[in-house]
Amino acid sequence: QVQLVESGGGLVQPGGSLRLSCATAGFTFSRYPIGWYRQAPGKERELVAAISNDSRTTHYADSVKGRFTISRDNPKNTVYLEMNSLQPADTAVYYCKLNLAIAYWGKGTLVTVSS
Repeated sequence: QVQLVESGGGLVQPGGSLRLSCATAGFTFSRYPIGWYRQAPGKERELVAAISNDSRTTHYADSVKGRFTISRDNPKNTVYLEMNSLQPADTAVYYCKLNLAIAYWGKGTLVTVSS
């Protein structure tokens, strides 16, 4: 059974940093790309960053380029999102997503950027 479990969210002041983790199980992690998405209150869910199975290719939304870094540890079956210079506009629930025959989502972790 595929499982995606996000962690690491919390309350942070503008300009601060957080590192999110998405621990996975139930599939061969090293074979698949995986992505981070977010959904802010009243807005649609959007892609934040994605990474290829071998970490050679990454993609970022324009709004986070230069501030966020996606990475993965294949032996640990985990993908990370390092978030720096956080802004109130980054406040959202952050999800990891895996595409197999169907899409799998975690339950998300809330990031709140506020002073």
